[in-house]
Amino acid sequence: MQFHPRILLHTSRPIRWDSDHVVICDDAVRALFLEIARGDAWDRVFVALDFFDASINRIAAYVIGARATRQAVLFGLLDPFVRLRTAEQSGRGHEGLALMEQAKALPWGAVWDELCQREEVPAGVDWLPEIVRYDAAVLSKRA
Repeated sequence: MQFHPRILLHTSRPIRWDSDHVVICDDAVRALFLEIARGDAWDRVFVALDFFDASINRIAAYVIGARATRQAVLFGLLDPFVRLRTAEQSGRGHEGLALMEQAKALPWGAVWDELCQREEVPAGVDWLPEIVRYDAAVLSKRA
């Protein structure tokens, strides 16, 4: 971000050359969005996702990848980066370290579930039956 005003970011999970690219909310993806949050770069980073995985349901791959990315964004947004920055600028490095450690234990999953409930979308894996329904109603009719 120091050298470019904007970045187009292709987020993927490169396991093998031909499949398994569906983004998951792992440590690397959470760390990526945490850095975007801490750098206040939301308006300068444009995120593209990869959903290709020849071995699983394509609709499920899309849902898994989109939700995992949104969860990682939420994780970044919940970070106390303003307090962290203030502590570091004031020479209170110990406070910044304590805040980073405490942030690891924040119940971001509960916040995610609340957001899902407010938006009237399934939380957790409650969306899986919808994939089965869609397969039966739509995908099974394609030849």
